[in-house]
Amino acid sequence: MIPYRPEPLTDFHNPANQEAFAAALAKVEQELGRTYPLIIGGKRVDTGRYIESINPSKKAEVVGRVAMAGKDEVEQALAAAWEAYRTWSRMPVIERAAVLFKTAAIIRRRKHEFSAWMLLEAGKSRAEADADTAEAIDFLEYYGRQMIDLARRADDLVTPISGEDNHIEYIPLGVGAIIPPWNFPLAIVTGMTVSAVVAGNTVLLKPAIQTPVIAYKLMEALEEAGMPAGVVNFVPGDPAEMGDFMVGHKDVRFISFTGSKQVGLHLNELAAKRIPGQRWIKRFVAEMGGKDAIVVDEGYDVEQAAQIIAQSAFGFSGQKCSACSRVIAHESLYDALVDRVAEIAKTFKVGDVRDASVGTGPVIDQKAFEKVTTYIEIGRGEGRLVAGGTASNETGFFIQPTVFADVKPDARIMQEEIFGPVVAFTKVKSFEEAIDVANSTEFGLTGSVLSTNREHLAYARHHFHVGNLYFNRKCTGAVVGVHPFGGFNMSGTDSKAGGPDYLLLFTQMKSVSELL
Repeated sequence: MIPYRPEPLTDFHNPANQEAFAAALAKVEQELGRTYPLIIGGKRVDTGRYIESINPSKKAEVVGRVAMAGKDEVEQALAAAWEAYRTWSRMPVIERAAVLFKTAAIIRRRKHEFSAWMLLEAGKSRAEADADTAEAIDFLEYYGRQMIDLARRADDLVTPISGEDNHIEYIPLGVGAIIPPWNFPLAIVTGMTVSAVVAGNTVLLKPAIQTPVIAYKLMEALEEAGMPAGVVNFVPGDPAEMGDFMVGHKDVRFISFTGSKQVGLHLNELAAKRIPGQRWIKRFVAEMGGKDAIVVDEGYDVEQAAQIIAQSAFGFSGQKCSACSRVIAHESLYDALVDRVAEIAKTFKVGDVRDASVGTGPVIDQKAFEKVTTYIEIGRGEGRLVAGGTASNETGFFIQPTVFADVKPDARIMQEEIFGPVVAFTKVKSFEEAIDVANSTEFGLTGSVLSTNREHLAYARHHFHVGNLYFNRKCTGAVVGVHPFGGFNMSGTDSKAGGPDYLLLFTQMKSVSELL
């Protein structure tokens, strides 16, 4: 088997790639406004109630209408999933992995088409969408190989003993609920779904209400690759109506969730309660966001630091759980760094991402727009506005990259997750103080340290408490298999997606011993 290697990103400086993407975008635009059903047990189900997905760059434009599931459809999907589990769980690992590899090949052939859907439904730029699609391919290729390797090496983990024949195997858990976010509407949806499935589980996939169409396109690829009916059941719906019902259902064995801290904690509490007739303790896997910091040490190059900060804070309008929203800078370079990041922020062109010259698109919807602009108003009272601060939702949900300086470490914009293009600066007198400030939030997802001092890097390695720590690079852009991703504290259960231990979360070890 060919070793796993991350999928190459597209070079959009190449005219041929520009033309290929333009053709894919034109094709996708012809498909806007279609209606999509649920998929339960392989059958299309139209409930007559719909989620209307809109283009956040042009809110009058409907990307698609997707059928909404309710409690009855959840019950149907659970029955279909458990029926499919009887055969899928016993299918040889190599055959389950083969479905993932085939799906990867399908998405790879249609890479620009999948990315184009993300321009229209999630407001991602070409580069951000292309990276999202590449990551989805990576999850398929990586988890398929990881499951094969896990099955092959299981017996090597057992200590031999005379007079007995001993074996272990990693068996699936059962039926799970997959609840992904909207911000990586192909990559994270794919990774969360196929990691559970390749381990032998069957699932109910409830995509985010903002991005259900791209999730449906993944379903089409899985079906084309030969995924048996009922293994993945597509049940989008209103979280208030069916989300709690699904998570709390006695027939759900595990929940895989990525989203906000508030929702994650609620679901964790719900999953922990035993329902009459429930035969197991539910497993809960969660990634719940962050308040990520970049620490800039004395003596670091200001221009290089400013470029890293701008990329980390404003890529995809700051709508990444790994995005930089805090900068903790040494007083010796603080003023120069603030000024340079502010200058860079003002150069970002914000608008409809169909325009190839636009690098920063909209925030996802009206709710996000209101949340981010509210925090900008809070920031005006907590710091000094040096760039941005303006916004418009007239045609789309556009917010200018915003920079606040002279913010106290305990201020709200330094402590609470904003999930938008807003970054706050605070000044420190020493490196030790900087790390203390970095650790002062309830989150612990990603962080970067920009320093040329090896002793300081060693200090940060031991004292900066985040799940993904980066030195002298941006705090975004984790690559599957290269940077296992997941955080500490209120950032989740440290699940480490795209890492060698991730599939263990969806399996249970069975030991079989025979006396000879």
